[in-house]
Amino acid sequence: DHAIFMLDPEGRVANWNLGARRLIGYGDEIIGTHYAILHTEEDRESGVPDAVLHDAEREGKSAGEGWRVRKDGSRFWAEATIRVVQNERGEAIGFAKIVRDVTERRRAQEALERTRDALVISQKMETVGQLTGGVAHDFNNILAVILGSLELAKKRLQPEDPRIHRLLDNAIQGALRGASLTQRMLAFARKQDLKPVVVDVPELVRGMA
Repeated sequence: DHAIFMLDPEGRVANWNLGARRLIGYGDEIIGTHYAILHTEEDRESGVPDAVLHDAEREGKSAGEGWRVRKDGSRFWAEATIRVVQNERGEAIGFAKIVRDVTERRRAQEALERTRDALVISQKMETVGQLTGGVAHDFNNILAVILGSLELAKKRLQPEDPRIHRLLDNAIQGALRGASLTQRMLAFARKQDLKPVVVDVPELVRGMA
């Protein structure tokens, strides 16, 4: 399952094994072609193939992962290692390259990362939900006191004053809207079912006016 092939000092393919034929798809026509043909167009434009050879020549070895291109144009995620080949005098006379298809491993890693991200988001949302539920309950208790006091003040208001009654009605309506908000907060916290109703928007606007 490994593609193994030899390159000359300029990076042209000198020979390669059956694994390379199976993995990449080229036959003998690849001989004499620069190995950059196996890289993506983006890598070739940015000079990656030559940079890899220079690194291998300087360090003795270069390894990494990235997209590679088969003869039919399809891409696969490759784990590639390239080593410099030297003669008895220590001079570089070519390179040995090994390529392995690790696409499935990459997909598995990406799936695992997505699962981890989803778990983190779920945990954050659970924490926010718990906090929201606690705040909503406390806020609901405060609104209950406010509503009760406003209702008592409205009943005990003497003498009758229409302007003060309107002010009290507005305050009560505001407190009721606050109670509706706490219901939505509790629904977000999964502590109470949300019960949507049809709203007459013009009537709502007139009421606010």
